[in-house]
Amino acid sequence: MPSASVSFEFFPPKSIPAAFRLWDCVQTLAPLDPSFVSVTYGAGGTTRKLTHEAVSALSSQTDLTVAAHLTCVDQTRDETLEIARAYIDQGVRQIVALRGDAPKGQAQFTPHPEGFASSLELISALKAEGVEHIRVGAYPDCHPDATDMKANVDWLKRKIDAGADSALTQFFFEADTFLRFRDHCAAAGITAPIIPGILPIETWSGVRAFANACGTPTPRWLDDAFDKATRDNRADLLAISLATELCDTLITEGVEQLHFYTLNKPEMTRDVCHALGITPQLELEKVA
Repeated sequence: MPSASVSFEFFPPKSIPAAFRLWDCVQTLAPLDPSFVSVTYGAGGTTRKLTHEAVSALSSQTDLTVAAHLTCVDQTRDETLEIARAYIDQGVRQIVALRGDAPKGQAQFTPHPEGFASSLELISALKAEGVEHIRVGAYPDCHPDATDMKANVDWLKRKIDAGADSALTQFFFEADTFLRFRDHCAAAGITAPIIPGILPIETWSGVRAFANACGTPTPRWLDDAFDKATRDNRADLLAISLATELCDTLITEGVEQLHFYTLNKPEMTRDVCHALGITPQLELEKVA
C-alpha cells in the first residue's frame, strides 16, 4: 500500500484534566512521526491565550514541529502581529493563518476597526514578518460565504498568491469531494500543496451536528450505516473502516499528506494510521 505523511490537529486545554488529556494525545501520536502538529483557536478567538500556552508547551517540551493557528478576530493588527512575533521568538516557524469565525452572538465576521479585514491581509503581513511556512484553510465543499465553487477556488488562489505556502482542507466524507476540488484548484493554476483534512467519526451524531454547523454536507448513506452499526455495537469499527478507506483512496489518487483532526482523542486516529501502515517511528524525546 502506498503511504503518506501525516499531521495532527489539537485544541488547547481549558482545564488541568484537559491538559493531561492533551499530553496523553501527544504521547500517543508523536511516535507516528508527524510532519507537524497544529493547535487551534476557539470560535471567535476565545482560546487565544490558551492556544499560545499550548503552542509554547509543545514547542519547548517536545521535538515536534508546531504550527500555531492565528486569526483576525477581535484584535488590532499590532496585537495580532505581536503574537506572531512571540511565536517566531520561541522558534515556531509555521502559522495557520485564518480569518476566523464570528464571535458568539454575531451573525457574520466583522473586522476590528484597527484589525485585519481578511485572511489575505493577515497572510501578507505574516509573510513580511518572515514566517517560514504559512498554511491556510481550504473548503472542498465550498465555504459558506462563497457564492459558488469558482469563487471558493479563486479565494484560495488569492491566499496562495498573497504568500501562503500550503492549504489544509475542511473535513469531508467522500474522497470524490476532495478529488473534484483538487481538480478545480489545478485548473485555476494553484500548485501549492492542498492537504486533505480527515475527521475520524468518534460519534456520528456529534460529527453530523458539527458538519451542519460549518456547512459540510453529510451523505444520507452515513445516517443509515451508523444507525445499523450502533444497533450492532460496531460504530467504532465502522468509523475506523470508513476513515481508513477514505485515506487509502486519497493516497491511491496521489495524495502525499493527510491532516487528522484529533479532537484531542488520539485512539481512533492512531488506529486509522496503523491500518494505513503508518506505525511508530520514534519516541517523544523531550518530556515535561
